[in-house]
Amino acid sequence: MNKEKVDNIRLRIMIIIDAKNQIVGRIGVVVAKQALLGEEVAVINCEKAVITGSRDYVLGKFKQRRDRGVPRKGPFYPRMPDRFVRRSFRGMLPMDKTRGREAFKRIMCYMGVPKDFEGKKTLVVPGADRSKLPTTKIVSVDEICRFLGGSWNKIN
Repeated sequence: MNKEKVDNIRLRIMIIIDAKNQIVGRIGVVVAKQALLGEEVAVINCEKAVITGSRDYVLGKFKQRRDRGVPRKGPFYPRMPDRFVRRSFRGMLPMDKTRGREAFKRIMCYMGVPKDFEGKKTLVVPGADRSKLPTTKIVSVDEICRFLGGSWNKIN
């Protein structure tokens, strides 16, 4: 049988990861690896994910990233939590290669839990939970995006 035909027949199972109270960078490692391996990955509750560090340092870092460049040419930094998290995952992929761009297309991030994923089994990345941190210095993605100027309706 031809290899192309085998790939078309193979069933794709979507991995659903819940980002609630999870560290963005540690989730990103798993998400990027699975996407590079050819898996479809969906990340839900992106606005409830966290980034470690003191509030002033984290907000200052992302404000500096947003203010860099010029409005017409970029770089453009997203202010919506789902796009913000997806952009951070992009940094963990080889975007200069075709396989990295294809892997990025397989990653989808959502605010809240979409109706398609309600009642389905979600995964929690081991070692990415914020309760395991020795420090309480954390900032939620929701807080960062609102600081950058993003506005959206609350999703449960």
